[in-house]
Amino acid sequence: MKRIHLSLLIVLSVFFVQCSSAGDKTGQETTPQVKNVIIMIGDGMGVSQVYAGLTANKGSLHLEKCQFVGFSKTYSANNYITDSGAGGTAIACGTKTKNGAIGVDVDGKPVKSILEYAAENGLSTGVVASCAVTHATPASFVAHQPSRKMEEEIAVDFLNSDITVFIGGGKRYFDARSDNENLLDKLEAKGFQVALNMDDVKKVTTGKLAGLVADEHPALYPERGEFLPESVQAAINLLKNNDKGFCLMVEGSQIDWACHANEKDATVNEMLDFDRAIKVALDYADQDPNTLVIITADHETGGMALTGGDLSTGEVEATYASTGHTSVMVPVFAYGAGAVEFAGIYQNTDILTKILNLYGFGTEK
Repeated sequence: MKRIHLSLLIVLSVFFVQCSSAGDKTGQETTPQVKNVIIMIGDGMGVSQVYAGLTANKGSLHLEKCQFVGFSKTYSANNYITDSGAGGTAIACGTKTKNGAIGVDVDGKPVKSILEYAAENGLSTGVVASCAVTHATPASFVAHQPSRKMEEEIAVDFLNSDITVFIGGGKRYFDARSDNENLLDKLEAKGFQVALNMDDVKKVTTGKLAGLVADEHPALYPERGEFLPESVQAAINLLKNNDKGFCLMVEGSQIDWACHANEKDATVNEMLDFDRAIKVALDYADQDPNTLVIITADHETGGMALTGGDLSTGEVEATYASTGHTSVMVPVFAYGAGAVEFAGIYQNTDILTKILNLYGFGTEK
């Protein structure tokens, strides 16, 4: 009898050890090392904008696939209500700064962005925006200037950066400048392939790309067509060539503008366009388990309130409290490797620290 009990104990011990090992292995497989990060910023996108898009789409959005949700506090260094310059700098550089500043601290000193950290560590980097690439949010990830209004200087910062790909508008700040310099020629001299329309953008799958598809900003959706999701796909196609990984920032820029204008239908259109771009990023994360997708906003715009709607018809009823920005916390959705780190409530500046830790670059900003 003792031998039977001993044999049974040995069998059970082996079983539990095997189960424990399998559990450890599964845990490692579900939390792989982060190599690629796609940061997606819906400019002006609060919870109401998200739910307006969900309602108009009759009950679903692609971003709902995200397993973890948090909230970030958006106030700037000098104002309870941030602008896109300070909000973008907080996310990109992990530093609260004055409204209107781009990639600098409150004293005007340049602060390193996540794209610069990534490039220093051998990763490829990119920016996609449905506005001029020199506009506040995309500029915050590349440039260092005291004022967001200095778009010609910001264009020079793009030229002098280590960025791999950027796609958006703003061509005039590169080739119709007050100093008569043609930065498009200088970009080509630095090895960039310059594309001035989406057909040419999509042809570039290796090397470096400067896609400047509008003199100022791409048109509102639906006039601009599938520019944003197609640009995200084009950027990923190029950036994924780097075995070390990449960091890409994508902005759904014109959610903000629709909310400034208190235009409900335009808000919904821009939100749904951004969500289609989100699908491209999430699909890539499904293909590459080393990819993290973060979806957030720099601030909320308009104080949008949903006063009625119908999920079966997609009808949305909304009012706005303001034509400016508001101070409310904004959502942070996360999907893929390391996504759990973005649950909770935290400062917008903490987003950079979390990303640096997940990349393994260290925590010092």
